[in-house]
Amino acid sequence: MLSYEMKNKKFCIVKAKVSPFGLKRSICAKTSNISAMGDNQKIKWLMCIASVITFIYLSYCTYETGKTFHHWIKYNEAIASPPIVYELHVTHNSSPEHAVPLGPYTQRSYTSLAAVKGTKTLLISAYLEHRTDEKQVRVIAVVLRSENVAYRCLFRCQEKQLLSNGSASIHRDHFGFAYGTADIMCPLPSGCETPSSIAVTSAAANTTDDPNQEFLEVKNQQEKTESFPYNFTVCISTMFDFTNVLQLVQSLEMLQLLGVNRVVVYKTSCSPETQRILDYYTHKGLLEVIPWSLSRYVNVSRGWLPSHGPGELHYFGQIPALNDCLYRYMYQSRYVALHDIDELILPQKVTSWVELLPLLEKKYGANKCYMFENHMFPISFTLSPPASQSLPPQADWKNVPGVNILAHLYKEPVFEETHTNFKIIVNPRVVFSTSVHGVLKSQHGCTWIGWNIARMYHTRSPRQIHLTKEKLIYDGRLLNYSTRFTPAVNKVLRETGLLPSTDSL
Repeated sequence: MLSYEMKNKKFCIVKAKVSPFGLKRSICAKTSNISAMGDNQKIKWLMCIASVITFIYLSYCTYETGKTFHHWIKYNEAIASPPIVYELHVTHNSSPEHAVPLGPYTQRSYTSLAAVKGTKTLLISAYLEHRTDEKQVRVIAVVLRSENVAYRCLFRCQEKQLLSNGSASIHRDHFGFAYGTADIMCPLPSGCETPSSIAVTSAAANTTDDPNQEFLEVKNQQEKTESFPYNFTVCISTMFDFTNVLQLVQSLEMLQLLGVNRVVVYKTSCSPETQRILDYYTHKGLLEVIPWSLSRYVNVSRGWLPSHGPGELHYFGQIPALNDCLYRYMYQSRYVALHDIDELILPQKVTSWVELLPLLEKKYGANKCYMFENHMFPISFTLSPPASQSLPPQADWKNVPGVNILAHLYKEPVFEETHTNFKIIVNPRVVFSTSVHGVLKSQHGCTWIGWNIARMYHTRSPRQIHLTKEKLIYDGRLLNYSTRFTPAVNKVLRETGLLPSTDSL
């Protein structure tokens, strides 16, 4: 705002407010001098004064409104653009602070494994965690233990993309390898209760706006406490270079006799005959086969210790597979058993897990993990049972590749590994993390099951390699199932073409 003053014979043009530079400016000229000027000089002088006034006025307007020409262009671009549907909310401690526009993206199919760019981290799977005070997504991952990464979690949630900071916790069971299993916990941002998918990025790499960002589906959207599709699920981890066809069929048939109605296999590689069996049981509805190809990302080991051979991750990634299976079936199965294909947990006083588990819950308490002693049945010996016992016909199986568990009914004496290499059956909803032998974190802990109630039958190469056959102990519990077990195995072998059909005999 400008004012005009006549003081002491001066014609003054005074700026009424402080200028952008904090100075009160005035332009004055003595009237006498103006009068003394010629007409042309007067016009030139007045034009100069008018130009200065105009400049001051425009500068003042620019300062007051903050609208430079650049701002005006951006403003018009914004109002001419369509409304933005997706937002990016940056949260710290899961509290929204900022909103940054993020353009629409093309919906892509979910990936099964995803590498975090700029890091050595490999993402396995993502599950909504219902049991923590703060609702989160748990991302199961394989990480380089020596690498320190600040993670960012990018959620797809309804019609928005939201961001929060993630924190990683490495499982203590890594057996000394460079890589280990980890949980990356991603708090749900405000306004995102049911994220459909998630990506994890490195804060340093700043790839949240990458159009090719890989997203994992967030599973376990609904929490369940009853009415599960499966009663018992068995998780079989890391099947690699597998050729033991006969024992695979025998174990799968025995598991069904025990009451198991789902088996999950994490498969890296196997023989064509094995694949035929896997396809058969998948079609039947018993089996889910999870492709397991961590070797594309990490140098996996074939051993369970670094000293056993080259590799940076324990035993083909067995531990992340077991944790994934636990969460995958957390709300699909009442119980989950974690053991290998050459292991069977057999009740001693009842005939099935359906009868066994209520007894265990009554005796030891519910919602626990139950640990079963490991009893070794070495395949290096083939001994006849005592005279009082008879074996079912097995001649047809001699040309089927693999181990016949009914030919190895003598076990090694109890020793240290009986208690260290145990396996478990758990209520998965009370477990947060697991390892090969037992859980790492659970709500109610674990309990040992007496060997006279149930124990694990592990048919494999000997552990006590110097034992003679005289030291072995007969255990014919498997024969109690043979009347149903043998015909079931023969049926599968014939239907898969590994035995001649009855029509051709």
